[in-house]
Amino acid sequence: MKSLCCIWMAAAFAAMPALADKACEPSRWGADDEIGNANLITAESVLKAAELIKTGMVYSLGITIGADTPAFPPRGLSITVVQPNQQEGARPFGAMTYNDDIFTGWLGIGPQLDGLGHLGDDGEYYNCNQARDFSVVTGLTKLGIEKVPPIVARGIVLDMAGHFGVDFLEAGRHFSVEDVKAVEESQATPVREGDVVLFHTGWTDAKLQPDPGAWAAGGPGISEEVATYLAASNIVAAGADTWGLDVVPSQHPDRPFQGHITLLKENGIYILETMNTGPLVRDGALEFLFVLGQAKVRGAVQMIINPVAIR
Repeated sequence: MKSLCCIWMAAAFAAMPALADKACEPSRWGADDEIGNANLITAESVLKAAELIKTGMVYSLGITIGADTPAFPPRGLSITVVQPNQQEGARPFGAMTYNDDIFTGWLGIGPQLDGLGHLGDDGEYYNCNQARDFSVVTGLTKLGIEKVPPIVARGIVLDMAGHFGVDFLEAGRHFSVEDVKAVEESQATPVREGDVVLFHTGWTDAKLQPDPGAWAAGGPGISEEVATYLAASNIVAAGADTWGLDVVPSQHPDRPFQGHITLLKENGIYILETMNTGPLVRDGALEFLFVLGQAKVRGAVQMIINPVAIR
């Protein structure tokens, strides 16, 4: 029995270095950081990005959503319009009448911002935060969407559909780092530190209205290697005109949404989904000032958004 115990202890100690190698390392922004690469946004970087405004054209990057908008299941929404205290013709404020609305739904539907508390790996999230310590039913106690500062930065859209000579990329089609670099060069829009990088695949323009079921069932997207490339480029946020940014079905079936893990968990880079990139590409507005000020709902994981691009 003693020899078996010694063998077990020896094996355990031998395994300790390997376990230590897998220990989470705090963010470069500090062990208490909750905003990730939004730390790159400074007064100087905003002034530099503002120089991109040449025409004053403003583009809405959100799309209109409603109860019929497909979403990652079981997400959905509904709006109920009511006239409080005005039943049976009551007029509590004299001649004035008014409508209010009640929102019932998920905040991760349609055009959305994924916060750093949205997706992790085996219960571990950005900056070594464990779900058991900050994820409660009443809202996140760390990494909530209210912590995200206004995102004002240089934005670029990379026309991946145009690169492949098609109106839209098919579901399950992913693109490589080499493809991304080729578009950067052909458009003269290199990815730079502090950027917001959007990918145009044509998926939403082509599929959302005529075939919403197909739109929600899959989509083209970035490869795992592209996520790593974007992280190494030290950007603030990445997004696409798809509901998932990552390719669906996954590049590797045993690692779905690995790009989310690389960007959100490992690097503190935000994700923007279902962005309205079509008008930007059609107008040649490939570089612009990106502006987002999301609703600051304490403890929320995601948020429906309508960022703007100013050319």
